[in-house]
Amino acid sequence: MAESEAGGSRMSAELERYSRQVLFGPLGEEGQRRLMASRVTLIGCGALGTVIADTLVRAGVGFLRVVDRDYIEPNNLQRQVLFDERDVAEGLPKAAAAAAKLARINSSVTVEPVVADANHRNIEELVDGAGLVLDGTDNFETRFLINDVAVKRGLAWVYGACVSSTGMVMPIIPGETPCLRCVWSEPPPPGASATCDTAGVLSPVVHVVAAMQAMEAIKLLAGRAGAVSRGLLQIDVWSGRFETFDMSAARDAGCACCGRREFEFLSGSRGGGAATLCGRNAVQVGGSGAGRPDFGQIAERVAAVATSPPQSNRFMLRFSVGRYDVTVFADGRAIIKGTPDPDEARSVYAKYVGA
Repeated sequence: MAESEAGGSRMSAELERYSRQVLFGPLGEEGQRRLMASRVTLIGCGALGTVIADTLVRAGVGFLRVVDRDYIEPNNLQRQVLFDERDVAEGLPKAAAAAAKLARINSSVTVEPVVADANHRNIEELVDGAGLVLDGTDNFETRFLINDVAVKRGLAWVYGACVSSTGMVMPIIPGETPCLRCVWSEPPPPGASATCDTAGVLSPVVHVVAAMQAMEAIKLLAGRAGAVSRGLLQIDVWSGRFETFDMSAARDAGCACCGRREFEFLSGSRGGGAATLCGRNAVQVGGSGAGRPDFGQIAERVAAVATSPPQSNRFMLRFSVGRYDVTVFADGRAIIKGTPDPDEARSVYAKYVGA
């Protein structure tokens, strides 16, 4: 009897941290325990991703895999809540800095940082073991890739996007709701949509969109799928407008992804090897996947032409040549800052990093 009572005390102590959530009737103790046993993959840890990660770790999600390809810059601090000036000074990748911060927030949550670009070669591995995928990305190509792998595996995911003062949120449950390609059959052409390059982005809209994504995630993870929105939420924080559109009629039996099950982005038949980064005057150039680059060898090769000595840590190598700032990552990718042109960025990569 004493052991049983002791066990009960331990369970109560385990839940005490989340007592204000447990008191919320629609969640309750059973929903909280489901949340604590859940596993999530978050793709992107910038503006939306940092708020989502912070919210879910504080809520007690069991396991969070944080995937991000980028490093922290000063202009991130206006809206990316997990980072500070010290992270910028240390030159840390976003995933690594986020994991360190999240561990200090809630040590009972397992956070796995992955410093990598989510692409057709690794996305299936990145979602392995996850019960939910969350969108913290900034481009449609990666979202279509997430949509492909989620539909293929029957995984729920939550789409979110924001720019300027506006944003959108839509939960996607394969087999029950329209998938992303039911709503947008093709990615918008370059220049067709506003970006943070052209329209900026306000921190409050980031928080609202990410909070709504996290709320839908908590419902799904806690086994409350019946409470999940089946609509597309559109938000404008400047005007204070919130509108939800019924998307049930958008489900398309002829959809390339969920209808015909042609996973073009997952197969690699769609999508390019270079991506212009939102708001950065920069392009990411994908590596060949042939192995980890030799940072020392690259640094030695570019030292004579670099404007200052190349700097490296175990995650990445950074150097500047002319008007370009180049950051090479351990997976062979590079971010070329100083141009929005993918062809120009590929040329810089080939010249200073290698073909």
